Amino acid sequence: MLYRHAEDLFAGHPYQAIDYRWVGREAISGHAFKAAVAAEDQRFFQHSGFDWHSIQASIDGYTEGNHHLRGASTITQQVAKNLFLTPAKNFFRKGLEVWFTVLLEVFWDKQRILETYLNIAEFGDHLFGIEAASQYYFGIPAKRLNRNQAALLAATLPNPIRFKASRPSNYVIRRQQWILRQMHNLGG
Repeated sequence: MLYRHAEDLFAGHPYQAIDYRWVGREAISGHAFKAAVAAEDQRFFQHSGFDWHSIQASIDGYTEGNHHLRGASTITQQVAKNLFLTPAKNFFRKGLEVWFTVLLEVFWDKQRILETYLNIAEFGDHLFGIEAASQYYFGIPAKRLNRNQAALLAATLPNPIRFKASRPSNYVIRRQQWILRQMHNLGG
């Protein structure tokens, strides 16, 4: 959130307030938790902060000529980055992300990591956290999100500035449908 304000300042944009509201896990729909895991990190409950299978697949793709590295960050890594670091892409920041990821996995349980993720994720321009997103897009508290709404919000997570829940593109709608299928496959 601070980074977003700094970006605005350096770009010469006028001040824009951040819409953000923290809520405890009991105030978040179970569908939101399932959608986040289905969309972002399906092995979340099996790994210890790093999804070595996805990391290896990303490296293999790169060495086979696909010079666009696909994301292999876990939810825990995203929490580490969003909570403590900037989105800058360099080896020093990535090293710090590894350190904070290990600490999060040691000191927090998976539920706390997921709760924090949903509370600090950006869901739109200057819009942070599942409660603010639920209120903004649907006029309801996060506790009342249904499967479709939760999957739509999760569908925007790769890039919530580009992918809009308020005006979902065909890509976002296809991604929402894929997330719904993954939620079903994961038992939700």
